[in-house]
Amino acid sequence: MDTDPRSRTEQWERVVSQPSFGGDGFQTEQELRRWSADVAAKAQRYQEMQAEVARVAVTESSRDDVVRVTVDATGAVTDLVISDRSRELPGAELAGLVLTTMRRAQSRITDEVADVMTRTVGDDPQTVAAVVGSYRERFPEPEPEPERPTASTVEEMSLGHVEDSDSPARPERPRPPRRSDPDEDDDWGGPSIFS
Repeated sequence: MDTDPRSRTEQWERVVSQPSFGGDGFQTEQELRRWSADVAAKAQRYQEMQAEVARVAVTESSRDDVVRVTVDATGAVTDLVISDRSRELPGAELAGLVLTTMRRAQSRITDEVADVMTRTVGDDPQTVAAVVGSYRERFPEPEPEPERPTASTVEEMSLGHVEDSDSPARPERPRPPRRSDPDEDDDWGGPSIFS
């Protein structure tokens, strides 16, 4: 005998939510109407959920407000604003800023969709968990936005390393002169591939 009150409650909810056919004609008709109304109400809630999810939009700005990106519930970019200050940035840095900001906006879609689903179909936790899990997989948390170098940092940087102000500057070594080779093709600067 099952003594767990939760499982008895779950069994009762299943019995109550399922139509009980096979009684007299009036009871069967009433059960069919109740069951049909429940199905219609659930379908209406799912349509509301779908419409609300379709209206989800998230806007995110880069740390220094150079880039602002808006994405919809599918993660597609619906608006992109790049300020005039972007002219001060190298192209690769600006591209990275756009992508990082877009990914941050996309990662926030999951929370918005979870809120909509909890409000509309929260009584179906399996569906909510499946949809929210799918969004988390598609739009994971992005890497943190890298710090932009300051003017003093840029001045100290030279060819990928930071100069130590206490150490003397290394003299540049002159490059050896290029030897002339009779097999060398003057047009390309290398040996002929036909030799």
